[in-house]
Amino acid sequence: MASAAPGASAAKRSDLPAGGAERADLGAWLAVAAGTLGAFMATLDISIVNSALPTIQGEIGASGTEGTWIATAYLVAEIVIIPMAAWLERLLGLRTFLLIAAILFTIFSVICGAADTLPQMIVGRIGQGFTGGAMIPTAQTIIAQRLPRSQQPIGIAAFGMTAIMGPVLGPLIGGWLTENISWHYAFFLNVPICGILVLLLLIGLRHEPSRLHLIREADWLGIAGLALGLGGLTVFLEEGQREQWFSSELIRYMFAVTVVGFGLLLAGQFVSRRPVIKLRLLLDRQFGSVAIMGLVLGVVLYGTSYAIPQFLAAIANYNALQSGKVVLLAGIPSLFMMAIVPILLVRVDIRLAVGAGLLIMGASALLDANLTIDSVGSDFTESQLLRGVGQILAMLFLSQAAIRSVPPAEAGDASGLFSAMRNLGGSFALAGIAILQDQRSWFHARRIEESLNANSVRVQDYMAATAGSLGGPQTAIRALGQQIQGQALVMTYNDIFWIMGMGTLVVLPLVFFLRPLPKGAAPAAMH
Repeated sequence: MASAAPGASAAKRSDLPAGGAERADLGAWLAVAAGTLGAFMATLDISIVNSALPTIQGEIGASGTEGTWIATAYLVAEIVIIPMAAWLERLLGLRTFLLIAAILFTIFSVICGAADTLPQMIVGRIGQGFTGGAMIPTAQTIIAQRLPRSQQPIGIAAFGMTAIMGPVLGPLIGGWLTENISWHYAFFLNVPICGILVLLLLIGLRHEPSRLHLIREADWLGIAGLALGLGGLTVFLEEGQREQWFSSELIRYMFAVTVVGFGLLLAGQFVSRRPVIKLRLLLDRQFGSVAIMGLVLGVVLYGTSYAIPQFLAAIANYNALQSGKVVLLAGIPSLFMMAIVPILLVRVDIRLAVGAGLLIMGASALLDANLTIDSVGSDFTESQLLRGVGQILAMLFLSQAAIRSVPPAEAGDASGLFSAMRNLGGSFALAGIAILQDQRSWFHARRIEESLNANSVRVQDYMAATAGSLGGPQTAIRALGQQIQGQALVMTYNDIFWIMGMGTLVVLPLVFFLRPLPKGAAPAAMH
């Protein structure tokens, strides 16, 4: 139920000049600019908090593991809203829908910027995810409806640039604002941008009448199930480790909510005339393979962009801006490769491209699995550049495969489900990182302590020397404890990157289920 593919019928392109003109007018390009700006703002805010997260956590009183909620809340809300975007667009009209989304996104951004507690921040991030996620697929709808076929590749390239560069630029912009002004302005930045967006929407899109009768046609079972299932699953994963899993009443309750939610989502598949997400598409061999690879792609994309700034802040004492510059490295090859996207789509076999992309993504994660206590930002240069190449190849061709693997009438549903799977992978990655930080840090710290024999001459000499330089045995013991915790944390991050790398390599054989893209077909736009 996401946006239509660019192969939409001529009837849908009612805004094109009469007579089937092959060049869009200024109004059409302003509409495309509005859609692209909205998508860029929404994708930017996915990661704008990543490099500033240590600072934000300190000011709102959140622990390191609780801080993952700030990123996860946005992704989960996006998963719920993206499949509903096409229905909401038909219900309210495209311009009205986008105006409401832009204005609410601004309000929720202000709530985030003004937050001084974790619950306030989470409420704001959920609201941002709902409203920002609505602006992503509608950007593709504008491209499909307002541009003629010959000019759609230009719009697709512009949208692709925002989809890639938004999450990459987020940590840099958030870091710069945090270090030079305040982290609050990472959210207040959206206020002037939304002002420009509203103006472009009013000029570039015409008003369409709402069709409120469609409310009764909605898959309310599926919508409720999607929200309850994903919300419950997220709380279950995020809080399970801290609450000792099923020994906690909260976790048992969240598990029940998750089961009921996904049960409602499944019931909607049979009861609703048009389910919010067509899960039966996963039974198709090609689309099912694409969905699994998209899930893993989301794990690596969102997992690495979150883990790297956290590692640099905790181990290398990097500030938010320094961490943002390291994350930005992945955008450099992506930026240059977007220029050759049309050539790649026509001339490169999809199986080769996706296989190469996943292989490069996996290799880049494994390169980061050899960190030490002395590692700094430059140690991520090679892996980040490789990751930029891999994500373009994998994301670009998997996006095309998702739409081409189903009948044209179901292309929008495939787009929404693929996007949901990728965001779900990101949510799993952030929850998994929080769990691994708790479990593996404790495990590695205990193993290191077991290797230190109090009667060892080397240990006694080290403690004596440390006590002499730091001013006493108690200070020396604290210093040793800090070193143990630091080494354990480095080993934990190595585990995290190793799991992401191996997970990517495990799904590589699924590329053999992909079919070549149709010859001469126009590329399909999607998030």
